[in-house]
Amino acid sequence: MKIDAQAYKVGEGDAVDLGLWATKIDALCKSKKAYRKQLQDHVEQLSDQQRMLYASNRHALLVVFQAMDTAGKDGAIRHVMSGVNPQGCQVFSFQHPSARELLHDFLWRTTRDLPERGRIGIFNRSYYEEVLIVRVHRDLLHSESLPDPAPDESVWQARFRSIVDLERHLHANGTRIVKVFLHLSKEEQRKRLLARIDEPDKNWKFSAADIAERAYWDDYMLAYGHALAATSTADTPWFIVPADDKHNARLIVSQIVLDALLGLKLGYPVVSAARRRELKAIRKQLEK
Repeated sequence: MKIDAQAYKVGEGDAVDLGLWATKIDALCKSKKAYRKQLQDHVEQLSDQQRMLYASNRHALLVVFQAMDTAGKDGAIRHVMSGVNPQGCQVFSFQHPSARELLHDFLWRTTRDLPERGRIGIFNRSYYEEVLIVRVHRDLLHSESLPDPAPDESVWQARFRSIVDLERHLHANGTRIVKVFLHLSKEEQRKRLLARIDEPDKNWKFSAADIAERAYWDDYMLAYGHALAATSTADTPWFIVPADDKHNARLIVSQIVLDALLGLKLGYPVVSAARRRELKAIRKQLEK
């Protein structure tokens, strides 16, 4: 079954009202067995593509995940990338910036961890936090010691421009960027938070801070809508993935990542005639 990932893409210049985007769709697979088979097929294809990405060493892939708490970022990363060689893939999670990171511009701490050519980098949260949580909790802006913090909304427009410029620069230099927003409903988040309380093996995941942030739900939806609309471009698009059903979300995410790699038209390096002759000579020596 081919999933049309384009159905979830935000077009360049499109306005984004998240209230109009689905958080749940019909099941993409009729059974758990079919789901596991489909996901495994995607995982195997991703593994093949990752090997060619590593061997060709000409491009990098950066996958950015953003979402509200409990939306399933960790699970999506774990399941979708389960077959990829760890040597060619790195995951970075970005929480509140450290004191050292606050001494630099807002893009600095994530730029340090961009993937090298031949590798896949995954950002679990990213530089987009600086136009999301910082926008919802504006007092955080003051801790960044900006030389002249804008008193109005222009600070976010300036950051959107910086982000778009960075992503254009990376794209022009071989890094393909895929940005995924896992779109969770407030009701489904409530159920998942309750599960973290009621199920002992999930207690460790529960944080009182998650409850506090729920009070700002509408503010976050507005901030996400503005950020996605301002920074989704033809080369570095955002995908809004319905996340109330984890199985659906993982299948869609895996298709999005697979499409990005297939779009690179990867292949193993072509061996020159001289190199083939050299290999044949070495083979004869090994046969003795």
